[in-house]
Amino acid sequence: MREIKSTYTVHAVEQAFVLLNILSAQDTMPTVALLAEKLGLSNNKAFRLASTLMDLGLIERDDVTGVYRLGLSAFGMAQRIINNTSLVRLVHPTLEKLANKHNEAMYITVVNNDEILFLDMVDSFQTVRPVSFLGLRLPFFTNAAGKIIKAMSSSNIWDKFNKRSANRIGLFDIDKLVSELNEIRAKGFAVDFGGCGEGLCAIAVAIKDYTGIVAGALTMLAPSFRMLQERIDKEIVSSMVEAGAELSIKLGYDKIMV
Repeated sequence: MREIKSTYTVHAVEQAFVLLNILSAQDTMPTVALLAEKLGLSNNKAFRLASTLMDLGLIERDDVTGVYRLGLSAFGMAQRIINNTSLVRLVHPTLEKLANKHNEAMYITVVNNDEILFLDMVDSFQTVRPVSFLGLRLPFFTNAAGKIIKAMSSSNIWDKFNKRSANRIGLFDIDKLVSELNEIRAKGFAVDFGGCGEGLCAIAVAIKDYTGIVAGALTMLAPSFRMLQERIDKEIVSSMVEAGAELSIKLGYDKIMV
C-alpha cells in the first residue's frame, strides 16, 4: 500500500534528509550527477541543495573529485544523539576502567563508509599524550581499529569491498593486506605503529552484538615510546581482549550460537 504523506511535509526538507541518507550509505561515490539522479532533480537543483547543506557544515565536497560526504557538523549532531544510546552508555565505563588501569587514552571506534570514526573517549593523565581524536575520521585500512573491525566482520575479508574501492583509498597491495587481516582475525586483536599518525601506537579489539555483527572496536591510542612490545604482550592485549569479550556478552553476543 502506498504511504500517504502528511499535508505538512516540506519537500525541500525531505530532499535534504534523503541526500544525507545517500551520503551515509556505504560504497557510494556521490557526485552532483548521482545525487540529482537519486533525488529526481536537475543537476542545478541538486547542486543548490548540496551547497546549502555545505554552508551548514552538514556535508563536505572534495574539490578534486567532486565527491560529497558527511561533514563534521553532521557527526557532531550524531555524537549528541549517540551519547544517549545504549552503545556509548554501555562502553563508556569500560573505557574509564581501561584508561585508569593502563593510564592511556581509550576510545570506542565505529565504521562510517570507508572510514573509522572515533566516537567516545576517556583520556589518560599522562603528561605526554596524543591530542584528542574524538570525532576524527581516518581511512579504514590505515589503522588498527579499521583493520580489526574488517577482519572480525566476516570470514570473507573482501565481502562488500572490491579492488576498485581499495584502489580508491590508496590500497594497491591487496594480497598483503588480506594476509594481515587474516592474521589479525586469528589473533583477535590489531596493533599498529604510525597508522593514526607519526609517533603513535594504536591497539584495537572488536566488540560484537547479539547478531554476531561487529558493533565497534575498543581502541587504545598512545605515544609509541611508551608502547614497548613486552608491555603490549603482557599487560595491554590480554586486558583489552577480556574487556572486549565482556562487552560483547553484554550486547548479547554468544559465539557458540552465532
